[in-house]
Amino acid sequence: MRHVRFTNKHNRRMARFRQAGLYLVTSSIVSGGRSSSRIVAWALEGGTRLIQLREKDLADRAFCDLAHEVRGLTAQADALLIINDRLDIALAVGADGVHLGQKDFPVDQARQIAPDLIIGTSTHSVEEAHQAQALGASYINIGPLFPTRTKEWSEEFLGMQGLAAISSAVSIPFSVMGGIKQEHLPALIAAGAQTIAVVTAVTEAPFPKQAVQHLLRIIQSEGARR
Repeated sequence: MRHVRFTNKHNRRMARFRQAGLYLVTSSIVSGGRSSSRIVAWALEGGTRLIQLREKDLADRAFCDLAHEVRGLTAQADALLIINDRLDIALAVGADGVHLGQKDFPVDQARQIAPDLIIGTSTHSVEEAHQAQALGASYINIGPLFPTRTKEWSEEFLGMQGLAAISSAVSIPFSVMGGIKQEHLPALIAAGAQTIAVVTAVTEAPFPKQAVQHLLRIIQSEGARR
């Protein structure tokens, strides 16, 4: 495995990433008729400092316009903004990072183009995790762990056993995602998860700000016990 050297700016961003705890991933189609920018604003008021803008159904121009708007909100709150899939839009709006799927822009080429960015990638197996680390990913996302409505998935969900196998195979940070609810948090944190990615636990909540505050309290409390 080749050694990837990261820039100081990247490392400062990743230090903030590791401290965030809660990782909100947007999806306007499961936001109760509310805009993603409104959900983000409430979430930031609630204390989250890590946002991924993920809008699979938006046209390019609309996604770019939304990204500019959300970049303004996150900058004002001193929060990190990760753009899903689109390296070009991440660079255009001055985001802090990009999250790439297995079929998206290659991680190693993204690293060459944007050395300062956080570059995350979705992984579903030990082999994919090994490859992501070797190619220069800043972090991997492990999932989907549990049944979820926000990702099409025809294979078995990874569950806690899959999390243990994949997380132990790499030395870079990881986030976890997929059907995560409040009741899953203690076991996930006990298993070493520090960055918990959620969608509907916040976007479908009647009061997203309060939902974020509640999740952060649990994450911080459970983390303090480890």
